[in-house]
Amino acid sequence: MIPGEFEALRLRAMREWQEMHLKPFVTVGTASCGRSVGALETLDAVKDFIAKHSVDCNVLEVGCMGLCYCEPIMGISVPGAPRVFYGKVGAEEAHEILEQHLLRGKPVAKYALGTVGDGIVDGIQNLFENPFFKKQLRRVLSRCGFVEPTNLNHYIATGGYEGFLKALSMEPTQIIEELKNSGLRGRGGAGFPTGLKWELARKSTGDEKYIVCNGAEGDIGAFMDRLIMESDPYSVIEGMTIAGLAVGAKRGYIYVRAEYELAFHVLEKAISTATQHGLLGRDILGTGLQFEVELFKAAGMYICGEETALMNSMEGQRGTPRLRPPFPTQSGLKGMPTVVNNVKTLANVPLILRNGASWFSSVGTEKSKGTVVLSLSGCVERQGVIEVPMGITLREVIYEIGGGIANGRKLKAVQTGGPLGGIIPEWMIDLTLDYETLRDVGSPLGSGGIIALDDRTCMVDVARAFAEFAKKESCGYCIPCRLGTAQIFQILDEIAKGHGKPSDVDLLVSIGEAMKVSCFCAFGQGVPNIVLATLKHFPNEYEEHIRSGRCPISYKLSEGG
Repeated sequence: MIPGEFEALRLRAMREWQEMHLKPFVTVGTASCGRSVGALETLDAVKDFIAKHSVDCNVLEVGCMGLCYCEPIMGISVPGAPRVFYGKVGAEEAHEILEQHLLRGKPVAKYALGTVGDGIVDGIQNLFENPFFKKQLRRVLSRCGFVEPTNLNHYIATGGYEGFLKALSMEPTQIIEELKNSGLRGRGGAGFPTGLKWELARKSTGDEKYIVCNGAEGDIGAFMDRLIMESDPYSVIEGMTIAGLAVGAKRGYIYVRAEYELAFHVLEKAISTATQHGLLGRDILGTGLQFEVELFKAAGMYICGEETALMNSMEGQRGTPRLRPPFPTQSGLKGMPTVVNNVKTLANVPLILRNGASWFSSVGTEKSKGTVVLSLSGCVERQGVIEVPMGITLREVIYEIGGGIANGRKLKAVQTGGPLGGIIPEWMIDLTLDYETLRDVGSPLGSGGIIALDDRTCMVDVARAFAEFAKKESCGYCIPCRLGTAQIFQILDEIAKGHGKPSDVDLLVSIGEAMKVSCFCAFGQGVPNIVLATLKHFPNEYEEHIRSGRCPISYKLSEGG
């Protein structure tokens, strides 16, 4: 039975959604990626144009649809015609497009990315036929860039809270079983089965239990969680609420990376709105259920993305990992059973409850079910955030979605999994993207960052850059990591400067292998991955640096290569 309070919310949401489509409206993507290239100036230009011409038209600020390389993005919707999205729209382009499309009814094909909705516009393809979207399967990202992020009515009108309503009609154990049957695994990097984690927490005893959303995203080349938090915050909140219901937790925390100021602001407003409308609080929708959510600004260290270091920092302690066991599901935040899930994991939960476990698991591989949200950056033509079925090949991602390598260069390698990930050379890019395949080749999927490196990239420089990051971000808790990260960087720095010795290669391998077995946490154990991968796949570059005292890539480029 649907609570009467929610039925009133849904009626209001549908009314606003329908009324919005009865007259023209313009959207501007104002997430971080858009703002970085002038989206707020575009927004001002749109508002000025509409005021100047006295157009009866709504202007909406939406999130990012993942087409980061095309920002700022503007959409125009006119009743009776498909919605048209335009890319790389500055203030000047905005005036031209609005003049032609909004006032004269003539969409401007030269700026168009594609259309959404029924009908055909000559010269403009459907948006989802755009090569960037054609191989995608957008589930988690379905709202991103299309709705106002903090508008609860928009969220409900597009299916929001249907998963929670379904959960209300189920026993907590049934919710957990649905998650287990779906095959959902943690999207933060470890890939631990989500339903099993919830089950362990539910069975643990404690005066209180907590749900923590890990939004500390710190991997180099990873910006998927930021996009979701900025563009569809209610999906995370709803996922946390379902988790609370399943586990028996009454309080949740969203741990947001300190640099993500916009995400923090968006979530803050969304939490407040959800609370005002009875979707969070001490008596949710009059059901007697209690679940409250607080925001927590992260400590600013990479290691605080590790779940036990995260909890230490939340308790006011130094952000260092804890010894396990006990695991957080047994003794976590404040010593109580705690579920820590990634942003993407929680955003999947409402979809699974709404559509069923079999729907979720209908795509993917045998052991890696569903879709995966990835950030694609580096030397590709089209950078952004994408959502694809597990099991897609790296080649498809780089060449069909990403458009291949920019400036006519050749792909040299792909870096996956952030600082604790690895390197996949070009000749291995027909590998499938799933947890097992990438783990087996020593380049874990991690949280989903993919960086393409072209043939101008020096792999010694790549290893040195990641080693420098690791040296700065090591918490210093254990000696192997504290000393090992510094030693690896020092050796790589000397090699890169032309002062390397033949014995340095064996020393790097020795230190790396020792760290993998002796460091206290996954950070120190994973730091050597990229160094060892570049040594394995590109040994000649190290040899040339040491033998000639110069970078072979830089020398080749200086000679016109």
